[in-house]
Amino acid sequence: MRVLRVVVFVAVVLGGLFVAADRFAAGYAEDRLADRIRARQGLAGTAEAEIHGFPFLTQALSHELDRVDVRVTGVDAVADGRKTRLSELAATFRGVKLDADYGGGTAKSAEGSALITYPDLTQASQSGVTLAYGGERDKVKVTASVELLGRTFTRSVVSSVSLVDAGGDGGGKLVRVRADEVPGEGIPGIEGAVRRKTDFDRRLDGGLPSGLRLTGLTSDEAGVRLELGGTDVSLAGS
Repeated sequence: MRVLRVVVFVAVVLGGLFVAADRFAAGYAEDRLADRIRARQGLAGTAEAEIHGFPFLTQALSHELDRVDVRVTGVDAVADGRKTRLSELAATFRGVKLDADYGGGTAKSAEGSALITYPDLTQASQSGVTLAYGGERDKVKVTASVELLGRTFTRSVVSSVSLVDAGGDGGGKLVRVRADEVPGEGIPGIEGAVRRKTDFDRRLDGGLPSGLRLTGLTSDEAGVRLELGGTDVSLAGS
């Protein structure tokens, strides 16, 4: 019995040491992955990574991770020479095949979400308008001032925000903002002048990990929320 107790004690100690070593290695890998993501994406904000599954060391030795959750802030999506700030982006990568040097990997699939705040959407419009919550789902309020007939007119319109096919050789999706109605008050040309400022399209593909695509869109009090998904998605820009 004494020998058995010694064996059990040793097994418990070794098991505890293995768990501690495994968690330390996982934590180290998460920090390195976050640093890699921050550097490759050129983030103005932060990056966090969480590797799921136990034990981590056996996953690492096989160069395959079951699941990795990534959360970043301050992502600049650049497309067509225009920048749109994503205040936060969270994604889950599944079935990650790590590179030989562990510097990155490719996930069989990924899904996630991103948020564009109204101040950032205002900056992205690049037309001097102000955007705010439109009071209901998928609506935004756009305020613009235009010069017409020697006078300055300021109008606030309720606009629909949607995700549409970008078309062309590049394909993909783009965010579209269109005024539902522009009050003209019988003034010739005012609707067209206002729409030239309030209506715009923006592509965001350039700031997303390779393989991750826009799949849906909604808006609420916080801003415009994007749904993301894809297959063979790059992790840490590998």
